[in-house]
Amino acid sequence: MPKIADIQETPNPNAVKFILREPVSHGTSHSFDSIEEAKDDQLAKSIFDVGNVVSVFYMDKMITIEKTDISDWDEVLPELAVPIRAAESVMNGNGNGNAAAAVGGAIAAAASDDPVIAEINELLDDRIRPYLASDGGWLEVLSLEDNLLKIRYQGACGSCPSSLTGTLMAIENMIKDEINPDIEVEAV
Repeated sequence: MPKIADIQETPNPNAVKFILREPVSHGTSHSFDSIEEAKDDQLAKSIFDVGNVVSVFYMDKMITIEKTDISDWDEVLPELAVPIRAAESVMNGNGNGNAAAAVGGAIAAAASDDPVIAEINELLDDRIRPYLASDGGWLEVLSLEDNLLKIRYQGACGSCPSSLTGTLMAIENMIKDEINPDIEVEAV
């Protein structure tokens, strides 16, 4: 059962990041935008069951939860702590057996033999993903087709206005400058 080490605000006023003392996954990200998507994931479903939850993202020792606009953090945070504390640590259990299915297209992109996708992922790992993770978010490469790179923001970044404007432009400019000037980036 993971203990909560800290709760941090994110740039998204409707999202907070729970820092855990024990991991709930090992290197795989899990992102859910509805209780229907989370029905086969015990941790995410138990968080949605609290109510007033818009999205759940977790990876390693971090869980980011986005609440509804009308709910208040002072009321929601104590309720969210209950299922988080009750969650199984991957050190004690076998984790989510459907991790690969939950990530979907991102695994195909990561496993791709395309050297351009590998180069893009390396650039993102070095210069973008650590900053997104520090704000309770993440970024996955979904595909690269005809110089159109499709990415998906997760966690606090999923609905944060700055991720869809400034961060997206910075990522595209970095890729154009360092990898291929013809690549356009689209968040889906």
